[in-house]
Amino acid sequence: MSSSCRRPEHIAPPEVFYNEEEAKKYTQNSRIIEVQNQMSERAVELLSLPEDQTCLLLDVGCGSGLSGDYLSEEGHHWVGVDISSAMLDVAVEREVEGGLVLADMGQGLPFRAGTFDGCISISALQWLCNADKKSHSPPRRLHSFFSSLYSCLTRGARAVFQIYPENSEQLELITAQAMRAGFTGGVVVDYPNSTKAKKFFLCLFAGVSGVLPKGLGSETAERGVSSQAHFTTQRLRYKGMKGKSVKKSKDWIMEKKERRRRQGREVRADSKYTGRHRRPHF
Repeated sequence: MSSSCRRPEHIAPPEVFYNEEEAKKYTQNSRIIEVQNQMSERAVELLSLPEDQTCLLLDVGCGSGLSGDYLSEEGHHWVGVDISSAMLDVAVEREVEGGLVLADMGQGLPFRAGTFDGCISISALQWLCNADKKSHSPPRRLHSFFSSLYSCLTRGARAVFQIYPENSEQLELITAQAMRAGFTGGVVVDYPNSTKAKKFFLCLFAGVSGVLPKGLGSETAERGVSSQAHFTTQRLRYKGMKGKSVKKSKDWIMEKKERRRRQGREVRADSKYTGRHRRPHF
C-alpha cells in the first residue's frame, strides 16, 4: 500500500508527521481550511453553548489554529493544545487569538479543575489509539486524557470530538475509556449513508447527562438507520486494569504479540483463530 493511501497516524507519530513542511502545507491548503471550518462549526453547534455568552473553550489538537479561528469569530476565548511544535509555530506566525500549549494529551491535560466551559477537537483523538513508543498503552493514554479532561471541564459542560475511527473496535475503545472517566454521551453520525460526507462526532457530557443531538441527514431515520449511539454513566468494572486489556482476552494477546515483535522476538502470524477460546480436551 502506498503512503498516500495510508492513514497519517500509521506513517509516523503526530509530532514527527506534522513537521514544518507538513504544517505549512496543511495551513495553506484551501480545501483543508474549508473542511476544518465546517467541522469546527458543527462541533460548536453540538456543544449547545448558551446564546449571547462568551465562553472559555479548549481546543484539543489545535494544530495551526484553524478551528480556533472559528471560535474567535463566534466571540469565544480559547486555549489550544497540540503535540506538534511545528504546527504551533505556524499558529504563532498567524497571530491566532487563543492561548497555545505544547503538550501530549495522552499524558493528561495540565489545567486546573473547572477551567473550561466546553471542549472541541477536530481529527485528533484517533491518534491516541496508536502505540508510537514501547511505553505507550492506548487504553491507558485514553483514560489519562479523558480523566484530566473531565476534571478541567465545568460540571454540565460538553466535549465534542470529530474523529475518523479506523474500525468499530477503535470506536469502542475510545468510548469505553470515556465512560471509565465518568463521561456520558454517545456518537452522533452525520450523513451515515454517504461515503464522502459521513462524519463521526463523539459528544460527551461532564457531570450532567444531556439529550444526545441528532445527526444530520434526517432521511436515515426514515430508513431505519440509526444516526446515534448512546452510552451511559455506568462505569466499566475491570479486575485491576487501570487502562489495561483484560488478561487472556484477544486484545491482551494481540498487545503481547505486538510487544514481542517490537522486541525482535519470533512471533506466530495473526489469524482468525488468534485469541479464540478453545474447548477443553478430555
